Amino acid sequence: MPERSRNLSFSEWLNAIRDQKTQRRIRTRLAALKLGNFGDYKSVGEGVFELRFHFGVGYRVYFREVDNTVVLLLCGGDKLSQARDIERAKAYWLAYKETYL
Repeated sequence: MPERSRNLSFSEWLNAIRDQKTQRRIRTRLAALKLGNFGDYKSVGEGVFELRFHFGVGYRVYFREVDNTVVLLLCGGDKLSQARDIERAKAYWLAYKETYL
């Protein structure tokens, strides 16, 4: 993955959400994702997808499937930072692909 010294990892982003109820709701959705239930999501291009959460500030989680089995959580954000987060997620995916695939 790209340098984490300048960028929050996904876990750091999630843990930084102060509202525990919001954290639980996002974690519950991620647990469903592990079971193959993607819920409300859409492509944002270049193989990256956006999970959409319709509560709070419009949280978003960006991910990529790898080999149809692994879901790589790239980054998280909200509606206000959406455009920037999409570009960051795409950059993370490109760096991962160049390093590991």
